[in-house]
Amino acid sequence: MNTLLTALAAATPLAAGWSGHVLWLRKRLRTARRDPLTGLRTRDGFTRRATALLRDERAVVILADVDRFKQINDRHGHAAGDTLLKATAERLAHYVGPHGVAGRLGGDEFAAVVLDTHGTVGDLLTVLHGVLARPADPTTPHIATTVSLGWVRAIDHPGDDLSALLGRADEAMYAAKQGRAGIKRAGLGRLFATVAGRRSGRRGARTDAPAIVAAA
Repeated sequence: MNTLLTALAAATPLAAGWSGHVLWLRKRLRTARRDPLTGLRTRDGFTRRATALLRDERAVVILADVDRFKQINDRHGHAAGDTLLKATAERLAHYVGPHGVAGRLGGDEFAAVVLDTHGTVGDLLTVLHGVLARPADPTTPHIATTVSLGWVRAIDHPGDDLSALLGRADEAMYAAKQGRAGIKRAGLGRLFATVAGRRSGRRGARTDAPAIVAAA
């Protein structure tokens, strides 16, 4: 009996140490999947959650790109640009809510997946577009811009994975940006423009924005 108690007493600190290490690892993993500036999920964290949501036929994929971001950075400084990115992220996350997911893919580009429970996502995106156009900081109302949105219903393209749907939303977003329409839904046809071609034509987009491979 004494031998058993001695063994348990010796093992207790080891078990406590291992539990603490596991908790530390989990915390580090959660941190790695969060963008340090905006608090949104990074590409890896977003992909995991978004892929799960796409199993629901009500899923809608949204891509958002801040207009004239480079000009704002150049004219007002990086602090103003960071404030704008954080405000955009906060408003997008509020719109998405707890049942969807929002992420920062890199630079001034954001993505989200929501479940269109009531079939009103088009109207809600119109409201979101107006909200995203508000000044990031009320004390500096002159530092403001719009955000171009592209979106696609997953059910319209049953063979597409997340990467392909993001590509379609990217196509629609670029068309909205070029046409100054603000919002555009992806069509049901095949994607023709190349990702490189679209991104090279974007006005104000960062050159270091990560590429998204759009599947046909």
